[in-house]
Amino acid sequence: MAIDLERPLVLVGAGKMGGALLAGWLDGGVAPGLVAIRDPHLSDDIAALAKERGVRLDTSIDDLAALKPAAVVLAVKPQAMPDVLPALQPLVAPETLFVSIAAGMGADRLDELLGGGAAIVRAMPNTPASVGRGITGGFANARVTQDQKKLADALLAAVGEAVWIEDEALMDAVTAISGSGPAYVFHLVEAMAAAGVSLGLPEETAMRLARATVSGAGEMLHRSDLDAGTLRKNVTSPGGTTAAALDVLMGGEALTELMKKAALAARDRGRDLGK
Repeated sequence: MAIDLERPLVLVGAGKMGGALLAGWLDGGVAPGLVAIRDPHLSDDIAALAKERGVRLDTSIDDLAALKPAAVVLAVKPQAMPDVLPALQPLVAPETLFVSIAAGMGADRLDELLGGGAAIVRAMPNTPASVGRGITGGFANARVTQDQKKLADALLAAVGEAVWIEDEALMDAVTAISGSGPAYVFHLVEAMAAAGVSLGLPEETAMRLARATVSGAGEMLHRSDLDAGTLRKNVTSPGGTTAAALDVLMGGEALTELMKKAALAARDRGRDLGK
């Protein structure tokens, strides 16, 4: 999705996720001179990228306010928001969209810290954004216009897919599934490799088999129009080895039930962080 900008785009915080978004925007055709970064602890890599591409690094808040940014993307940790957001209050205007990727912090709290009256999108991307394969759940408050929502969609889609949630209360569920989800998949690889070692495989071989299997299956999911259940059935011969393993994973303390418990714990922790 093309990102069509005539006014500046401000990135507040250029850590791992902020840096991934920045790279996606620049690769997507955003003019570097329209991007301004505000981060007192800028990494050497991002500083070098900014210098090489011509991204603004030292633009003052007053100068940015005069330029009326199209969007301000907040990519700092939730605990830093009370210190960072009040300084951004001069940027609040009907024509400026604020996009926050801080876990747990609700749109009303963000608006309060910005001094009120802000058009806010609360978003939760995940770490595969760093390779252009992320997915982001987003919620827009009532002040966000349709054009601003399209802009947010384009900004988020620069690093993968984007989906919208109408009920902000469900954003903690988004965090529990897709935000934290990559860690679940990485742990699955660890568990599969450990199982291989228990069956006598050398550790390195078991890990190579597990990594390639999970990444390959993920690519099949990405490319196929079939749902996950159908793909599972397609590789499961009745009475075969896969069926024997699935009898364990899907029976007793089933993997589905365990995942529900894990997601519930993540959702509840997200709610605690937002208080």
